[in-house]
Amino acid sequence: MSRKAVFITGAARGIGRATAEHFACAGYFVGLYDIDAHGAARTAKEIAATTGEGTTTGEDNTTSGALDVADPAAWRACLEQFWSAAGGRLDVLVNNAGILTTGAFAEVPLARHAAIVEVNFKGMLNGCHTAFPYLKRSPGSAVVNLCSASAMYGVPGLATYSATKAAVRSLTEALDLEWSRQGIRVCDVLPTFVATDMGAASMPGTRIKRLSGSLTAEQVAKAVFTAAEHRPRLPHPHRIIGRQTQATAVLNRLVPSWVTREIFNRLSR
Repeated sequence: MSRKAVFITGAARGIGRATAEHFACAGYFVGLYDIDAHGAARTAKEIAATTGEGTTTGEDNTTSGALDVADPAAWRACLEQFWSAAGGRLDVLVNNAGILTTGAFAEVPLARHAAIVEVNFKGMLNGCHTAFPYLKRSPGSAVVNLCSASAMYGVPGLATYSATKAAVRSLTEALDLEWSRQGIRVCDVLPTFVATDMGAASMPGTRIKRLSGSLTAEQVAKAVFTAAEHRPRLPHPHRIIGRQTQATAVLNRLVPSWVTREIFNRLSR
């Protein structure tokens, strides 16, 4: 298959769906994978019907499947199926799947903290490790990890979520250096909190809304696509999205850490 192929996790809705639509419109073969298999299949059919080429329904430009990113065996099965459906290529891996819970750290059940780590970080770890042989066989391949502005400084009420995103940021930096020897680019995108179903369900009526920006899923999807396609002259693994995130990045570089701490303390009250 001559066209490029992208594998997207958490693709049934929200940022994942918007990302799938963006890549499909650009002519990619798109794999949509989600723990919600029915949602992923429905989204794949809808995207295929509007962007597909080659058949009357266009269904040959997408594929989908059930994927629990915390399960390495599920990753192996999905990547094998995708590789065959895509004609033997994996140009872009988008690690988007994630979960979010707000609340005082001690009041959130320990099992929920563990689940956030399992999905947000271990899921990404599983994906990168399992996909490496396929990425290595696809010249010019790239990995785009969904990170967060909360990776820059831990956010009260989102302690474990922030921790997982900080881990994603570090993993991205390390793999970008390590895998450059194989011609694989690894980068991440760092948006503020985005207006999606997950965000709305997790943050209604909370003070953490003060940290939210006005980004849409479509804006983040566009940034993901740009990160995958664009090769900067000076390699840099992080793509910061939104004015608030950019301001936080500048703040971290220019002011003492105690000032940043106090700002986040006041915002979260």
